[in-house]
Amino acid sequence: MSASRAVSTEATGSLASVKASFDYSPSQRLLKVAYRIENTGNQAVAVFDRGDRHAVLSRKHTAGAVPTPYFAVDEQGGVTLSHEALPLPAPAPTSPPTPLAARVAAGASLEGNFQFALPMSLEGDRLRWCVGVAPFTEADFSAGEKVDEVDLWRASFAVVESQQRLCTAWFDLERGAFVESSR
Repeated sequence: MSASRAVSTEATGSLASVKASFDYSPSQRLLKVAYRIENTGNQAVAVFDRGDRHAVLSRKHTAGAVPTPYFAVDEQGGVTLSHEALPLPAPAPTSPPTPLAARVAAGASLEGNFQFALPMSLEGDRLRWCVGVAPFTEADFSAGEKVDEVDLWRASFAVVESQQRLCTAWFDLERGAFVESSR
């Protein structure tokens, strides 16, 4: 693949669905992702695409914005980018990375975008993006605020267990297309 061009995919889970567009520039090794998450249920959901409170307080990230995703490489050479609630590290730090989530009302949607520069050392030939989604319960969320049209909430670390991962199809970096993979 010589030039970038956007291609789209959709994924559906029990709480929400996502439509994502990937625009990959091989010469820059830069992936641009734009997405829309639809709450397909009858209760509010939390979408964990807004980073963590520690990153905001330390000014590594702006409240309400979508941060650079985490990434991991599997045994078969697949790279998974993810935005999700992470467990509390052990030992717990003085200022824990409390997950932040966007609250999306029943029937509503949330749009976002991010860029990811693939490190030269990253040798995977395909990638996907996953986002954590969980039921929004009053007991697990606090300190809600509106930030740039996003209903932003702090989550308890208990949501790590209740979140569901909503993942795109695999994207073949060389072909610049989404593929169904048996790997």
